[in-house]
Amino acid sequence: MSAQPNTEDLLPEYNFDYSKAKPNRFAKKTINVTLDEDVAKVFTDSESVNKALRAILTALPKQLTM
Repeated sequence: MSAQPNTEDLLPEYNFDYSKAKPNRFAKKTINVTLDEDVAKVFTDSESVNKALRAILTALPKQLTM
């Protein structure tokens, strides 16, 4: 799906100026990270990734984690 819809299919009253669009301030903020294929084979879901990263964070000095 492209960012801009086919304008030929839209009525004139639906001709939006997408350059003026703003992010939804009520939407949940998420961060997406793309894993390399070999890493994705080990960490198959976000729960396993978060668990591993939290374990690493406990081993780091406190000043690095703030």
